[in-house]
Amino acid sequence: MEMTNAARLGRLLTAALCAAAGAARCAADPELTPVRDPSPHAVTFVTVEEDVRLEVLDWGGTGRPIVLLAGSGHSAHVFDEIAPRLTDRAHVYGITRRGYGASSQPESGYDEQRLADDVLHVLDTLRIAAPVVAGHSMAGGELTTLGGQHSDRLAGLVYLDALGDPTDWPASDPAYMELARKLPPSTARERCTQDRGTFSGFRAWQMCTEGFAIPESELRSTCTTNADGTMGRHKTPRRIHQALGAGVRKRDYSKIRVPVLALYEVPQRPDAPPAPHEPAAPTDGERAAIAAFRAATRVYVDRWRANLERGVPDARVVDLPGAGHFVFLKCETEVVREIQAFVARLRPVAR
Repeated sequence: MEMTNAARLGRLLTAALCAAAGAARCAADPELTPVRDPSPHAVTFVTVEEDVRLEVLDWGGTGRPIVLLAGSGHSAHVFDEIAPRLTDRAHVYGITRRGYGASSQPESGYDEQRLADDVLHVLDTLRIAAPVVAGHSMAGGELTTLGGQHSDRLAGLVYLDALGDPTDWPASDPAYMELARKLPPSTARERCTQDRGTFSGFRAWQMCTEGFAIPESELRSTCTTNADGTMGRHKTPRRIHQALGAGVRKRDYSKIRVPVLALYEVPQRPDAPPAPHEPAAPTDGERAAIAAFRAATRVYVDRWRANLERGVPDARVVDLPGAGHFVFLKCETEVVREIQAFVARLRPVAR
């Protein structure tokens, strides 16, 4: 999983870490004994339509319900580490969308409307009233659909680097991708040499390159385990990734009538110091390529933020410098603090 310039762009803009379009092989682990999921949650399954069940994690807690939705390529187990930190002031749940992890993989139902309806069905079935729904990456589509159609059922929405508009996506812009191809190679190739063939080695490599690591329980949830104990392909087949891509729509925040919190990293200024993955002393050509790519990225991200603020003028938007795409893993303490403060400002749950 060496990071080329194009792969690095994908890492920053999407959440499909070990999926790589649903076909890439994940890290191998020669250890035959599965690691027990240490996160303190109960696991249940909710039927949302005939033969379609969704995995729901319940970390318990008291107070306002918080429902966590993962990004593309991931299950609710990606929140296994941060969720317990929210339970002192909230009752925390996580939903694994159809197609991922232990949830069903039906032939259809991957458009944003159906995915949002799935979440609503879980809320109804488990009688989760007036929750804050927080989503990462592609879950912004479900948040926006739920908020636009069912604000009366919700208390608030939290976008965890989830403002990207799939109909205004930089990877679809040939000129932008040309700027990405001109970026200098990542220095992680030389700096981070951990053996990525084991779960622990892969997580150590992530810590070296990114400053965070996906929970091992999440890696085990989303990738199959071969008979010899090695990790096989991502559980989600390519057809589902393609269906998800075909089912997106333009983000329209204008009908949201609940408070909104958006947490993300504002892209670096073109003249900012080199990032950890960039050359410490770039040449003039490398410096120009980095500056051009950063400037183009800021245009997209600023446009996404402006779209949110037009629809929800009082949305709280927080910059988390250095957070990258997985804001809740890289800046866990700051994210917990912001979510708790956001929930505390909401009207009390009706008794």
